[in-house]
Amino acid sequence: MSINFVIPCLLGIESLIAGELKEMGAENVVSENGRVLFSGDENLLARVNIRSRFAERVQILVGSFEARTFEELFQGVKALEWERWIGKTDAFPVKGYSINSTLFSTRDIQAITKKAVVERLGSKYGVEWFDETGPVHQIQFAINKDVVSMLIDTSGAGLHKRGYRTDANGAPIKETLAAALCSISHLKPYHKFYDPMCGSGTILIEGALMAKNVAPGINRNFAAERFDVIDRNVWKDEREAARALERIPNDFEAFGSDIDPQSIEIAKANAQRAGVDNLIEFNVADVKVFSPSTERGTLICNPPYGERMLDITECEVLYKTMGEAFEKKRGWSYTIISPDEEFENAFGRKADKRRKLYNGMIKCQAYMYFK
Repeated sequence: MSINFVIPCLLGIESLIAGELKEMGAENVVSENGRVLFSGDENLLARVNIRSRFAERVQILVGSFEARTFEELFQGVKALEWERWIGKTDAFPVKGYSINSTLFSTRDIQAITKKAVVERLGSKYGVEWFDETGPVHQIQFAINKDVVSMLIDTSGAGLHKRGYRTDANGAPIKETLAAALCSISHLKPYHKFYDPMCGSGTILIEGALMAKNVAPGINRNFAAERFDVIDRNVWKDEREAARALERIPNDFEAFGSDIDPQSIEIAKANAQRAGVDNLIEFNVADVKVFSPSTERGTLICNPPYGERMLDITECEVLYKTMGEAFEKKRGWSYTIISPDEEFENAFGRKADKRRKLYNGMIKCQAYMYFK
């Protein structure tokens, strides 16, 4: 059974998702701004939910069509095969968004979509009323330039919620973005890994999980596990397959520090919940006294900046301190994410490579130093 899927994602990491999808056996992989489309079977649905490090969620693309009037919207929704996924007792709430389109009232779009799905399912099941007491099949509409995509969410809670971070400091980085930073920095299972402004430890933990090749969703549940149309054994098989890929990274070591003692305690607890506390050493320290204990290292950090914690002047002072502490030397690479276009001037040297990423809604650059 071939299924069409959509993965919404943070802007800037579409290519990373496309790459991991191809490795997982996905077909017809197409990257667009903020999302990646692909196709596959039930096993791939479960596999991507369990294994993807960068996806925000996995959605079934029920269908797409153009609509500029509410009548076109109604008929387009009603023509789709909702009965393929939604049973007689299933719940099917509706939400979504519309941008750059003739139809812009999300409340009206929501109501019309719900009515059309009810009419379609009513005609298929021969009922006039749905009590919706069964598993939730969240319907999501996405309308962009009058093109309507109708989707069903399979993930439930966002895939960035791995389950290990019950506590965080004041400005935590999203797990999916932390994993992306590790990937573009080419972090390997044999590297010595540093984050001298680690906060609640997310970047280090994602790096350690990557080093062990632990599937990020291995210990959590997903909405589609309750879908009657998907065999329960699919999830069991894919979890077993994911666990079989785990490895022991004998040469991997990670070192985290932060000026805030409370953040370090939170980071230690998060690492323990993630099962990687044996790979990460945490200490309270100011970045200005950063002194690595290994000859080589991969350093990644998400320093506080104006829109998060510090004002512009404080940021410039911090960046200058970092530039002095992060010495240019053989065997070292540094990746620093910041929204400040003047970062390089304050840091003291031009990046060898820059990559545009978004931290939530904040446009940032990953400044990469490796030469």
